[in-house]
Amino acid sequence: MPTYKYEGSYLSGEKVSGVVEAVSRTDAVNQIRQSCEIVLSIKEVPKSAARDPLSKLQKIGAKSLSLTCRQFAIILNAGLPLVQTVDLVAGQCPDKNLGALLRQASEDVSNGWSLSYSFEQRGAKTLPVTFRETVRAGEESGDLQAAFQRMADYFERMNKTHESVVSALTYPAFVILVAAVVVAIIMLYAVPTFVGVFQGMSIDLPWPTRALIAMSEFFQKYILVLAALILLVVFALRLYGATEKGGALLAKAQLGIPILGNIVRLSNASQFAHTMSMLLTAGMPILQAIEVSGRTMGNPCMAQEILGTLPGVEGGRSFGECLGYAKEIPPCWCR
Repeated sequence: MPTYKYEGSYLSGEKVSGVVEAVSRTDAVNQIRQSCEIVLSIKEVPKSAARDPLSKLQKIGAKSLSLTCRQFAIILNAGLPLVQTVDLVAGQCPDKNLGALLRQASEDVSNGWSLSYSFEQRGAKTLPVTFRETVRAGEESGDLQAAFQRMADYFERMNKTHESVVSALTYPAFVILVAAVVVAIIMLYAVPTFVGVFQGMSIDLPWPTRALIAMSEFFQKYILVLAALILLVVFALRLYGATEKGGALLAKAQLGIPILGNIVRLSNASQFAHTMSMLLTAGMPILQAIEVSGRTMGNPCMAQEILGTLPGVEGGRSFGECLGYAKEIPPCWCR
């Protein structure tokens, strides 16, 4: 959508300037006249200059979103206007990326944009779709304060779930790392020390010992090649996982890993259940809630199964019945 920069004035003579996004120049003028009576000048901003400087910001974590939503809920409950609320929250936000986005949103709201539209335009790549859609539902229902309160509780639960998953995976990851370091030390330093002793004994070594010595010599000669090969494989898997087909296959393989697969499955199930609960409580229709909740899931394979229930639910079947055909969804969901 084109962006237009304008200058206008009120009947009192006070001048104002800003930017609007509209499908045409006529539509832009109509939008501007809703906030000021006289349009002095208007021109389309080139796409290179209109590019949002916030588009390169990293995604914002659940902990920062929880704190920000709670601040929104408290201030809105106190009765302050929305523009002033966004200003106050932006000034107190500890996350620099989120603070910059909120300051931009404050300018947008003061120029006549809705808060959800500003978040959609400025935070499409940084804000979770759950956050943007819940703000939109809150504005449509006229209870934005309650929407932010629900999101504060939701993102707090998501943060606790994430911390629990990380805690569960920390110990096995540490054990694997220590095992790899020990094997490397044995192969590169310990075994070569004993090779000279074995050679001076002039005896035939058993085959396990010979195999161990051969492996040690291989590691000493090709350790750099092996390291480069591992990095290359990891890089190739990341590229393959970025494709639609590759992401689905790797996600399905992830669910098949013992212990780890079950942790991923339960973590995604918990996230989906919390997201659905919040969106339905906010008044969002069930079809839209299923779509948004499915898009927020971290595992593409499970997300595809959730989104695959949409035609059945739209056709009048119950959501639980449609989930019964999903292979990776916990059976207890279908009852």
